[in-house]
Amino acid sequence: MRTLCSSTLIGEFFVIGFAGLVAMKDPDLSVSTVWTVSGVAMFLCLLLCGMVTRPGGIALGWALQVALIASGFIVPTMFFLGAVFAALWWASVHYGRKIDEAKARFAAQSGSSTADAA
Repeated sequence: MRTLCSSTLIGEFFVIGFAGLVAMKDPDLSVSTVWTVSGVAMFLCLLLCGMVTRPGGIALGWALQVALIASGFIVPTMFFLGAVFAALWWASVHYGRKIDEAKARFAAQSGSSTADAA
């Protein structure tokens, strides 16, 4: 699960950076505000890569997905990209858990067959 979720978060890191570049063109927003918000969100993406398997990591990832969709009020394209990344996040969590369960079953079977052979 960690690999899939981290890959999604790294993709979001770059999308947030590019959205920051687009948001700079809005005359109502100061450059410092745009880069403070974008920088914090980008840092959270990197931080969450290490926190995915810890308690609350997945929930924080969902909060980031909601924030990414909400950023569509500033950069309208982010409504679409946020929804795409939310779907990717769901798939990463869902299928990542299935992969982890399959790995655990395989390790258990390998361990029991090794013990039977001895």
